Amino acid sequence: MKLNPIYIDLINENIKGAYKFPYYLICHRIPERTFKIKEWYFPVCARCTGIYISGISFIIYAFFSTINLNIITILLAIALLIPMLLDGTSQLLGMRKSNNKIRFITGFLAGFGLIILAKTIRFILFT
Repeated sequence: MKLNPIYIDLINENIKGAYKFPYYLICHRIPERTFKIKEWYFPVCARCTGIYISGISFIIYAFFSTINLNIITILLAIALLIPMLLDGTSQLLGMRKSNNKIRFITGFLAGFGLIILAKTIRFILFT
C-alpha cells in the first residue's frame, strides 16, 4: 500500500501554506484543497468547512428541538460518515483524486453524523 505523495510532503512539512505538525492533525489546510475568495484562503480545508458548517447548524437546531436518540438515529449518523471515509481513504491511497465540491459535500454530511454521535456518547455517559 502506497500513500498519496501529497501526504508524504505534508508529513515532511514541504507544502507551503499548510499547517505544520501537530496542527495538521486537526486540518491540513493544503492550499489547493482550501476554498479561496480572491487571494484569501479559508482557515480550514473544504472538507473541514463542510463539517463545521453542518455541525454548528445541527447544534443550533438541536438546541431548539428534541432529537430522539435511538438505534435508527445512530445508524443514520454512521451512514452519514461513510461518504467522507470513502472519499478520504480513496484519496489517501491514491486511488482517485477528489475535488473541493466533493470534499465539502462529504464533510457537510459527516458534520451531522459527528454531532449526532457526540450527543449519543454524551447521553450514554451522563444519564
